Amino acid sequence: MQPEEILRIVDTIHRDKDIDKEIIFEGIETALLTAARKRVGPELDIEIEIDRDTGEIHSYVESGERLDPGELGRIAAQTAKQIIIQKIREAERDVVYLDYIKRKRDIVIGNVQRFEGPNVIVNLGKTEGILPKKEQVRGERCHIGDRIRAYVIDVKKVGHKVKIVLSRTHSSFIRRLFELEVPEISQGIIEINALVREAGYRTKIAVSSSDSRVDCVGACVGVRGSRIKNIIEELGGEKIDIIRWDDSSEEFIRNTLKPAEVLEVTLDNDEDKATVLVDDEQLSLAIGKKGQNVRLASKLSGWNIDIMTESQKKQRQHTELYLLSQLPHFDQIMAERFWYQGIRTYRQVERRAPEILPKFDGFDEGKIQEVLEYISNFDPTQPLPALPEIPTSSPEEADQEIAQENSTSETAEVPEPVAVSGSTETSESEIKPLESVTVPNPTDPSPSEGELPEAGSSA
Repeated sequence: MQPEEILRIVDTIHRDKDIDKEIIFEGIETALLTAARKRVGPELDIEIEIDRDTGEIHSYVESGERLDPGELGRIAAQTAKQIIIQKIREAERDVVYLDYIKRKRDIVIGNVQRFEGPNVIVNLGKTEGILPKKEQVRGERCHIGDRIRAYVIDVKKVGHKVKIVLSRTHSSFIRRLFELEVPEISQGIIEINALVREAGYRTKIAVSSSDSRVDCVGACVGVRGSRIKNIIEELGGEKIDIIRWDDSSEEFIRNTLKPAEVLEVTLDNDEDKATVLVDDEQLSLAIGKKGQNVRLASKLSGWNIDIMTESQKKQRQHTELYLLSQLPHFDQIMAERFWYQGIRTYRQVERRAPEILPKFDGFDEGKIQEVLEYISNFDPTQPLPALPEIPTSSPEEADQEIAQENSTSETAEVPEPVAVSGSTETSESEIKPLESVTVPNPTDPSPSEGELPEAGSSA
């Protein structure tokens, strides 16, 4: 092979395959060295070097004698050819790998080339990508020649090839689409705080803005919906809810359940549970088709969301109060005290009993143990007996009724006010004082744990 021909081949491979020239020269040298050792024997020390500027081959054996590559023979030449081809393939694989490892977790564009079973093979130009069935959107159909966008989830070397795994179901595919369509995101003005997706059906994305002059939701939607429309078209009509991020968990949960209107959100930090109150006509909207809306809202907010109406809330309260009152040494008033302190389930009582029950008069270790044993033996699968009708009186009326009952049982009858000459005021001496009664107000928020009764007080 003439020196000019070697330089031409190296240059052609470099331009076509984008392989570094030094790698090609080293591959040819390795091939010639292997062929020479087969010709003269492995016991001799051989050196082969190609001049990078002229393309001339300089080869020497151990004795210092020059070796003419043209004398290596046909078999040695064939061996050299195979080695060169192998080296070029390895170098080409490395180039593709280095190129696409940088594109991992990014979007690539290609054309559908063929189908291998349920998998779609996508032509990416220099190489091919595979779109496995599990990474395809359900119901989405591809045809040979279709232009397709996909998210790169993995790049790895397999033999002499590079395997590039693509996805159209990954949640980060939506994130990258928003980053491409909404320049404020790439500029750092708008941040995507959270994103959840059920591919092919619905996506919820929470965004916030670092600039008060930029509306995060409006910027993502675009003028007349131009930006969000492009993303929805790329996803084949998948629904997207853009939600305003809020540092307040209560307010953020309200936002995640949109388009449903929420009346009230109550958080249970011990169990990471949020109880959401909605109107009867908003219940199905808040839950969504097959529970999709509340399921995505729960994933987005990080809270276990329980949606109920006012009547369901009252029924649950009634059931919880009944179960609390069934505990050993508990009565209705004590059950209400626990309930309004936010201790409403047996699990919560079991966790807090050693801390709280000693504060009540008469609760020693033996009684506390009875409560814990009752809870451990309780079977939640057993149906509850028919509960009495839920009272419909207001909290104020309930306060007055309890005060009157205590007044009747523990004090004498209060006489009618007696008018005093020149005054319409009632003589304080003629009215016997009522004993102070504290009744928890159902409309008040749950007080803090610091408001529990002091040790020695009576339930």
